[in-house]
Amino acid sequence: MNLLVDEHIRNSKKWSKELFQLQEILLECGLSEEFKWRQPCYLHGTANVCILGSFKEFCSLAFFKGVLLNDAEQLMVSPGVNSQSVKMFKFQSLEEILELRHLIKTTIFEAIEIEKAGLKVEKNQNNKPPIPEELTAKLELNPALKSAFESLTPGRQRAYLMFFEEAKQSKTREARIEKYIPRILKGKGMNDCICGYSKRMPNCDGSHKYL
Repeated sequence: MNLLVDEHIRNSKKWSKELFQLQEILLECGLSEEFKWRQPCYLHGTANVCILGSFKEFCSLAFFKGVLLNDAEQLMVSPGVNSQSVKMFKFQSLEEILELRHLIKTTIFEAIEIEKAGLKVEKNQNNKPPIPEELTAKLELNPALKSAFESLTPGRQRAYLMFFEEAKQSKTREARIEKYIPRILKGKGMNDCICGYSKRMPNCDGSHKYL
């Protein structure tokens, strides 16, 4: 067991009992336990297999290569419309987890076999989120911005588009686009360092806060 994971689950305000039960099941299946991305993460060797989550309405057990799992009962869901690999179980009670205990274990063992076989998720790089009308207008009016955006890597473009499109109101989308135009013109992604002091280049590690 990992002490950081135990502390995290113990401090979970709503789902402590459910998360401890899922932890028990995962460890019984022979997975190792680490605290990654501020969440309990479970590995086979060095490969991330699944991760526990705690949300307002449910707790979850998410599999990094969930789309490769059988899921004959169709109880697993994608975390979002743009997810290409992760699928998760959502739980709202301890009783639900206990009732599905055998199925959960079967799914975990299947996920381990996927790692043993070295299977990969084939992601559709062309499955790009729609370009918001507000961004289209900006790109058409500003050739330099259009060129800079099109020069970004597909992953960086995708991150921007998903973030812009998440805003429900046009005014909010416009504000988000305006905020990130300087980054785009510099050829930077949403999470790229622009101060030059990051120790985790090209990603931002927060060093700018201490300048």
